[in-house]
Amino acid sequence: MVNFVLIAVCILAGMVFKATKSIHPDAHKGINTWILYLALPAVSFKYLPKVQWTKEMLFPIVATFLIAVVCFFVMKIYSRSKSYSERSRSTMELVSGYSNTSFIGFPLISAFYGESLLSIAIICDQTMFFALSTLGIIAAVRGGSKSGKVSAAFILKRLLTFPPLLGCLAALVLSRYIDFTAAEPFFDKLAATVSPLALFSVGLQLKFNGWKKLIPQMSVSMLYKLILAPAIVLGLALLIGIKGDVAKITVFEAAMPTVVTSSIIAEQFRLNTKLTNLIIGFSIIVGFITSALWYQITVLLF
Repeated sequence: MVNFVLIAVCILAGMVFKATKSIHPDAHKGINTWILYLALPAVSFKYLPKVQWTKEMLFPIVATFLIAVVCFFVMKIYSRSKSYSERSRSTMELVSGYSNTSFIGFPLISAFYGESLLSIAIICDQTMFFALSTLGIIAAVRGGSKSGKVSAAFILKRLLTFPPLLGCLAALVLSRYIDFTAAEPFFDKLAATVSPLALFSVGLQLKFNGWKKLIPQMSVSMLYKLILAPAIVLGLALLIGIKGDVAKITVFEAAMPTVVTSSIIAEQFRLNTKLTNLIIGFSIIVGFITSALWYQITVLLF
C-alpha cells in the first residue's frame, strides 16, 4: 500500500509544483541527470550481480524488439489508411512501441511484485533503451529529416554515452571479478532514489492541453501500447512455454506507458511533439488502471 501512495504523492507533487510555478520549468532535467548518471547505474550494481542467468532471460530481449517491430507494421497500416504523413507515422511509432520500463515500470513492479524482481526489469529496461536508440531513432529520422537517413556511428554514439547502459555493462563485467557485497548499502541508498525522483520528474513533465483534436491518434497509440503489446508478449510466452517471474515481469513491462524519452527524441527530430506529450501524459494515467489488470492476468497465468 505504501508504494501505491508513494506513486500518487510523487506524481501529484510534480504536477502541483509545475502548476503553481514553484519550481524551475527545466527542473526535471536536473532530476533526470541524477537518475540517469547515479541512481539507475546503482540499481544495476545492486541487482544484476545476483541474477541467475538462464535461457529464459533471453525472453525479455526478444519480447522488447518484437513489440517495436510489430508496432512498425501496425502504425504503417493505420497511417496509410488515414493518409497520414511520414512525420505523423514516425511519431506514432515512437510513442507506441517503447515502454516506460524504469521511471514508471520500476516503481510499479516494486509495488505489485516486490523489489526482488527488479533484476529482471533491468534487462527489460536496458533492452528497451537499445531498441529505442536503434529502431526508434531510425523511425524518428525517417519522419523528421529530409534525407531520412541515420548513420551507424550516430546510433553507436548514443548507445555508448548512455549512463544506465554503461552501468549495466559494468555491473555485469565487474561483478565477475569483484565482490560488491561491502558496497551494497551504498547502492541501496542510491537505488532508493529512483522511484520517488523518477515519479516526481514525470509529474513535472505531464501535459494535457489540446487533447480533444488528437483523440483518434491517442486512442490507437494507447490501444497498442497498453493492451496489444503486452498481449503479444503474453501470447509469445504461452506459445514457447516461458513461465514464472521472467514471464510476469516481461509482460508487465510491455504494458507500461510510453517512455518519456520519446518526447526528447520527437523534439530533436522535429516530429509531432504535442501528440507525443499528450500520449505520454494520458498513457501514464490510463496505464495505472491497465497495469493492475495485467498484474492480475500474469499472476493468474504464471
